[in-house]
Amino acid sequence: MMRPDASVVPVVCLGGAVLLWGTSFVAAKEALTAFSPLALVFARMALASAVFACFRPAMRKSRPLPGDWKWLALLCLFQPCLYFLFEANALTLTTASQAGVISSLVPLLVAAGAWAFFAEPLSARAAAGLVLCLTGVAGLSLGATVEGEAPDPVLGNVLELAAMACAAGYMLVVKHLSPRHDPWRLTALQCLAGAVFFLPAALGAPGRMWLEADALALASAAYLGLGVTVGAFGLYNMAMARMPAGRAAMAINLVPPAALIAGVVFRGDTLSMGQLAACAAIAAGVLLGRVGRAKNASAGGSPAPVGAKSV
Repeated sequence: MMRPDASVVPVVCLGGAVLLWGTSFVAAKEALTAFSPLALVFARMALASAVFACFRPAMRKSRPLPGDWKWLALLCLFQPCLYFLFEANALTLTTASQAGVISSLVPLLVAAGAWAFFAEPLSARAAAGLVLCLTGVAGLSLGATVEGEAPDPVLGNVLELAAMACAAGYMLVVKHLSPRHDPWRLTALQCLAGAVFFLPAALGAPGRMWLEADALALASAAYLGLGVTVGAFGLYNMAMARMPAGRAAMAINLVPPAALIAGVVFRGDTLSMGQLAACAAIAAGVLLGRVGRAKNASAGGSPAPVGAKSV
């Protein structure tokens, strides 16, 4: 008989991670009402670094190879440096809902990157799904209207797409490093690198910004640093330890609808009929790509890795 821990815990962990990642876009939009984009990133990276410092003795030791420092530098460049540089500014220009929908491209971008750099098979369905998703993103951007929540949605969506490309690159580098490095140590290194990288922006921000921030903005920043950067990653890794990676990766596709619902409920985001059609095209592209990858896996290949988002 299967123990409850073997079946219930992974599902609960995945559900928690999806909820945290999905609501992170809304929390970021709220925090950005008080903080500048890059100062906010510094705050969440510094907070997460402090947490990881407390638990550093409990982390497993890594077994690096001589040339790993180049991959570690690339890892930190992709995520958090470039990723947050793009996404933090994207969320000042587009809505949380649209940004969340665009995040659905990550699995297919990872698959395309694995095909390009690791010679992993990419089916025609997966390639068609990626093209359909990119078409949907274009339709979502072109159908967007300027409003208070989205002063420049086209540029914002382009920046969000660039952030997702960085996320995909980060996941591919993690695949290369993970056999020799503890994932918690990699995450701690990324948070520390992010805190150092974004420190000048935080020092250059107006001092009154930190003092005048309201309770909701401060709570949102804390939620991003503790709940999303630390909590979501931890929950996802707990699930990965208890179920096949492919099944855990499928949960990533639930993040965009969670972000869409959260944006509508908490921020009052609206989508036109044309944008809803574009969202449907993106969802169809993700499904098409997922089917293609599933067939590859059943034929003996392994699906490209999909890691956790650090929104």
